[in-house]
Amino acid sequence: MIFKVYYQDSIHEMPVREKTKVLFIEAENERKVRHFLKDRQLNIEYIQLLEGKYLEYEKNSPNFSLENV
Repeated sequence: MIFKVYYQDSIHEMPVREKTKVLFIEAENERKVRHFLKDRQLNIEYIQLLEGKYLEYEKNSPNFSLENV
C-alpha cells in the first residue's frame, strides 16, 4: 500500500498549512509508516492511504518520490 504523509519539519512549531510537506511511503500499514518515520523528528499531521484514481494522479506528479519501508 502507498501512503501520503503530510508533515511539518519541526515538532516544536505549530503546524502552518503553507509549510506542510509530503512524503510518499510504501508500507504494509499506517503503523509501519509511523515506525519508519519515528527517528526523523517530523510533526506528522496526517497519513492518507492512496488508492485508485487518486494514486494514479499522484504518480503523475513531478514531486512523486516513493520511499519503501
